Amino acid sequence: MPSWMETLFSVLALPEYGLTTLFLAAFVSATLLPVGSEPALFGLLKLNPSLFWPAIFVATVGNTLGGMLDWWMGYGAHRIADKYSHSRWHLKALGYLERLGPKACLLAWLPIVGDPLCAVAGWLRLPFWPCTMYMAIGKFLRYLAMTGVLLWIWPH
Repeated sequence: MPSWMETLFSVLALPEYGLTTLFLAAFVSATLLPVGSEPALFGLLKLNPSLFWPAIFVATVGNTLGGMLDWWMGYGAHRIADKYSHSRWHLKALGYLERLGPKACLLAWLPIVGDPLCAVAGWLRLPFWPCTMYMAIGKFLRYLAMTGVLLWIWPH
């Protein structure tokens, strides 16, 4: 690895920068952009194991705020989505989400469908704060489980 990359990774892993970097990675990964925050969390914890709980908390907050942004984007995109709301699959998915209500946001941690799910919750005008609470619970449990498994597989 080039020395400039090693220097960059060392600086980003410092506790004063590492948590900020993790927050930004978690926030961006919760938007509709195809970015994952788990490698950033795992890398930070491998370099700074003492930051386990603060890192889990920061990743959860950043990812939840990104999900909240998705919710608001969905809320604002309601008119645009009405143009495409006549397909059978679309109506079936909407019916499922309407039955579950804000609890559907527990699934916001899922790859591929989780982030759009937050936007659809906003589009359906599901209650903001209950959706946020369920998003945070799901995302926290995902980070805790994935980080625990990764640290168990690669302890050193």
